[in-house]
Amino acid sequence: MKLRTMTKGTAFTLLTCLVFGFFTVQAQTVDEVLAGYEKALGGKEKLQTLKSVYMEGVSIAGNGNEITSKMTKVDGQLMRSEINFGMGSFNVLLTDKGGWVSNPRNGGKFEPMPEERYKAALGELDLIGPLYNYAAKGHKAQLEGKESINGKEAYKIKLTLATGNEITYFIDATSYLLVREIRKGGGMFGGGQRRGANADQQPQELITDYSDYQSTPEGFLFPFTVKRNGMGGETIYEKIEVNKPVDQKLYKAE
Repeated sequence: MKLRTMTKGTAFTLLTCLVFGFFTVQAQTVDEVLAGYEKALGGKEKLQTLKSVYMEGVSIAGNGNEITSKMTKVDGQLMRSEINFGMGSFNVLLTDKGGWVSNPRNGGKFEPMPEERYKAALGELDLIGPLYNYAAKGHKAQLEGKESINGKEAYKIKLTLATGNEITYFIDATSYLLVREIRKGGGMFGGGQRRGANADQQPQELITDYSDYQSTPEGFLFPFTVKRNGMGGETIYEKIEVNKPVDQKLYKAE
């Protein structure tokens, strides 16, 4: 029996199909993982009904002091947080119109957020987060295999935001819940460039771990334990309320 010789044209066509087929499988795999993530959170229809959330948490600082936090979010409109560390409080107000901060150093008076910081923080107004419906938001997702996170296998996904910033997410391979995210830049919003003597240093990584997922009475799933590197111990959320009326005073820098 004679073997048919493969022509250069046939070989090129086959190679092209294999290459494009590989990238297609990769794209489908990313979307399949994120479809599992969306389903784990209740599904698309359920998530679309999430309009606002109020959270109260507590953590213990390295010196033993108790730190309490309150946060209110309205999708696409508002993020207001208050962190009280006993001797004062740090407040952040972010709306679709602007951003302000206050702390004990300025006497608790709200001051405008620098433009660069405000732009970096705007993602906080995305209540469900950038992973959900990522393509429609102009983001790009890439699956980078699996890694072990706290002893469990997790999918590693690099998300490139429409702004060009990158966030790495780890989604549990069994539950499809988010267990870790890594942002570069540090700080609450992972923003800001280093200046002066530290300008040439690499941005600090902010690693956030999520665990103890619980369902609210309305059926929304949230992590009730959040741990951030370099920011004290774990934050335990004692209250999470969704879709409650939001006082319009919270939108004002006062």
